[in-house]
Amino acid sequence: MALSSLDLLNTDLLDIWVPWAFAIGINSLLLLVAWLVPKKLLTPAGLVHAWILGIILWGTLGWRGYGVMMFYFLVGSAVTRIGMAEKEAAGIAEKRSGARGPENVWGSAFVGTLCAIGTYFALSIGGLSGALIASFLLLGYVASISTKLADTCASEVGKAYGKRTFLITTLQPVERGTEGAVSLEGTGAGLLGAAAIATLGWGLGLITSLDIAVCVVAAFIATNLESVIGATLQAKVSWMTNEVVNVINTFLGAILSILLAISLQMVL
Repeated sequence: MALSSLDLLNTDLLDIWVPWAFAIGINSLLLLVAWLVPKKLLTPAGLVHAWILGIILWGTLGWRGYGVMMFYFLVGSAVTRIGMAEKEAAGIAEKRSGARGPENVWGSAFVGTLCAIGTYFALSIGGLSGALIASFLLLGYVASISTKLADTCASEVGKAYGKRTFLITTLQPVERGTEGAVSLEGTGAGLLGAAAIATLGWGLGLITSLDIAVCVVAAFIATNLESVIGATLQAKVSWMTNEVVNVINTFLGAILSILLAISLQMVL
């Protein structure tokens, strides 16, 4: 028996709303668990904002896109705690012993969230144009998270284990934890972090194997540009907080990855 137009409408509505209902349910459960565990990775306000972020990402990209962000959060939180006692003694540790607040949630994930929402609407357009736009936005999503984990790994490992740190603009030796400082150890850790996220994104079918290299290159360039911003502007511009710089950093990573992918498609 053929479905009536009302049945088709109801089916379409179910297809739209069921993923969002599931997103609310799974993230509410995780919120409850995170709220009850004694060791907090997020502040109370940070937990609420992460709940909102989780719903958006699961609703737009499903469990695969959600999984990439969750991997970043868990690994990034673990890396932040490397050498915490020494970093706190030196006064260069993250505030609240690394517990993330709302500003950290959106500083890290704002650009990725925009890419996720854009992907969702591009896929709703359908056709080749919608699919092409969605593929670039998915690349931007993965690259933005690759860039953020690269930045986190480079910064935290550099502060903990960097034997020689240099100001990126002058290459003069500076103390660990100086804004704009880079080290060999931190740079290596950043590349590994970017590669880990990009490889996961490929494994989950969000990007192609070639895009792994694209993400790593984009993350490397964006992270070093962020160091330049930290060394030249951050102390001079009152509104340029670490969170604003994180948004700029992830935006650069996303845009560079898309431009690199377009360039490669034109060449190949």
